[in-house]
Amino acid sequence: MLSSSKSTVGAMLRVTDVAIERGYRRLLQGIGLSVAAGELWQLVGANGLGKTSFLRALAGLSRLGVEGDIDHAGQFLYQGHMPGLKPLLTPLENLRWHPSGIVDPDEDRLCHALAAVGLAGYEETPVHNLSAGQQRRVGLARLWATEAPLWLLDEPFTAIDVTGAELLEQRMVEHVDAGGAVVFTSHQPNRFAGRLNVLDLADYAV
Repeated sequence: MLSSSKSTVGAMLRVTDVAIERGYRRLLQGIGLSVAAGELWQLVGANGLGKTSFLRALAGLSRLGVEGDIDHAGQFLYQGHMPGLKPLLTPLENLRWHPSGIVDPDEDRLCHALAAVGLAGYEETPVHNLSAGQQRRVGLARLWATEAPLWLLDEPFTAIDVTGAELLEQRMVEHVDAGGAVVFTSHQPNRFAGRLNVLDLADYAV
């Protein structure tokens, strides 16, 4: 059974003895992780190992097949590997009505977020008229429109170009430098170098 609370002391996220099952098959067990303010963590492992399942468990989106303790110290933003957009809505509307409820609905802030990801002038364009890369950027604009201290990001560098990847790297660094924390999965190379903490889920594979 999964135990989840908001009572961690000295950490934004604390994971104790977590196990992940999928389709009645145990993938991972005994996972421990403590994420403090100012830390950047990457989850690594082969395809099918359970990285997305584990990240979804951290966000409280997967409870069946999850055992152990997952404790959050405050608000967090989860961004899945898909943009999570309504195609008939505009970028502004998608940001304004994000189901997490922790994206700032202030119009100026949302416009600034879209401009930060290179979508100035597309605020009122229906998302289905945008390219796949632009749609990805709409989703990533949430990282400029939230004040959540902890970010859980699943494959955030997928389907964005080199410029977009550099912009995202800069934003993630800015966030942890300001006292936030990031946990992400990615198969793409990055330039975080010595400041990156790595959790290899292969160490917890069953």
